[in-house]
Amino acid sequence: MRARWCAGAALVLLGACTVGPDFVKPVPRAPASWSDRALQKATPPSLAAVPELEAERGGADITQRPVELTEWWRGFGDPQLDSLIERALSANLDLRAAMLRVDEARAERAVSAAAFWPTLSADASYARERFSETTPTGALFNSVGGIHLPGGGGVSVPNPYNQYQLSGSASWELDLFGRVRRSVEAARATEQVSVEDERAVLVSVLADVAQSYMELRGAQERLRVSLRNLATIDELLDLTRQRRAAGLITHIDVTNAVAQSSSTRAGLPAIELQVTQSMNQLSKLLAREPESLRSELSTAAPLPRAPPQVPLGLPADLARRRPDIREAEANLHAATAQIGVATAALFPRLTLSADGGFQSETTGNLLKWASRFGSLGPGIDLPILDRGRWKTVHLEGVRAQEAALAYQRTVLGALHEVENAVAAYQADQERRAWLEAAVGQNREALSLTRQRYEGGVVDFIQVLDVERTLQQNELMLADTRTALATDLVRLYRALGGGWPQTARPPTTASPGAG
Repeated sequence: MRARWCAGAALVLLGACTVGPDFVKPVPRAPASWSDRALQKATPPSLAAVPELEAERGGADITQRPVELTEWWRGFGDPQLDSLIERALSANLDLRAAMLRVDEARAERAVSAAAFWPTLSADASYARERFSETTPTGALFNSVGGIHLPGGGGVSVPNPYNQYQLSGSASWELDLFGRVRRSVEAARATEQVSVEDERAVLVSVLADVAQSYMELRGAQERLRVSLRNLATIDELLDLTRQRRAAGLITHIDVTNAVAQSSSTRAGLPAIELQVTQSMNQLSKLLAREPESLRSELSTAAPLPRAPPQVPLGLPADLARRRPDIREAEANLHAATAQIGVATAALFPRLTLSADGGFQSETTGNLLKWASRFGSLGPGIDLPILDRGRWKTVHLEGVRAQEAALAYQRTVLGALHEVENAVAAYQADQERRAWLEAAVGQNREALSLTRQRYEGGVVDFIQVLDVERTLQQNELMLADTRTALATDLVRLYRALGGGWPQTARPPTTASPGAG
């Protein structure tokens, strides 16, 4: 009965006693909704009075509807962008390295979980041994070898002698105070950290591919605008030369036209460099060599159009969707579990151990029953005075506090990142609207000025001024359209979009799983 009572008590201890604090999922400090400025219409009411702006608006409205960002890039409706992203998901080296880190963390968790199970080992050995006769032990054994017992033969203690041995051993730590359970809990939380890191890398890769693609199309648009302006300038140069040949103008007008043409040509190499760098960046993201995508992407295409609406969801949704916030939460979980590991080290550790086997001087007697040996019994490690263990508990507590602050800082940074991305998108939409109106007026002004120049009413300097203004505004408009597209990509990145269907699911193994 006593044995049964002890066994029952041990089972209760094994199942119920886990020291250290239990992890409580943190509640993110987030406002109930986004700011009024973030949710206002992208085009301010003051622009509605300009008809050209209403016709060219074409931007996305920011809403607070529930958001689904699994494949946000498809909202741009660009098959080329879809193809690049699909290839990056399977080939990107950073993403593949993150996947390996997940596998590494899962292996470490399995190593920690192995402590739930007994350890078994077997051993076979042979030794030729000799005692020194000049030591007390050797002298004793040497003298025993010459003793003759009454009525019997002499005692034989050979020196040197052979020893053959077959043995096995087993040990099992009874996790009385949850040291192993807390260690596995910490390892599982660390595994979740690596899973969220993989998801964060995935979100980054998706955004990097989309942003590089937008920058490529934007650079190609700048190149198209510059070449079109150059054609207009060269046309003006031919007209100026004809008028100079007819004696209607001076040579100064010709030199001004040549200078404007040369200045425009001087800007082309920088734009072509932007095209090359964007192509090579895409090649790198797809784990391809430089220039490998030029044949595929060299044909210019317009910037993808933004979707009609961009839903943000609620601020509190970020904690469930952004991988960096989820990673910070997993780090807090791991730090909390480590407090339990350190606390359990203050309590006794009970280990059951057994070893035994066969030992003999000759192989013939090795497996005889008389050659057996063994031991069986519990061992207890009882810390009495170890100041380092107490300090370790305090250390892990401080680390958990740091992890809690890191979680709050990550949530706050995410909220600011979304608000700033929305603000940038709205500002560039307003800038684009004004530039579109300005370019329309510049084109009309250039047409009228050319007519007046051909009629001899204005001089060539006025024509050049209008052409320069048009060229500058068209280039700024191309830059702003590119910025609008990249702003939207940054907003999707800030919202943490892209990982649910493509990232590997987290492991939900039981604590004792190996």
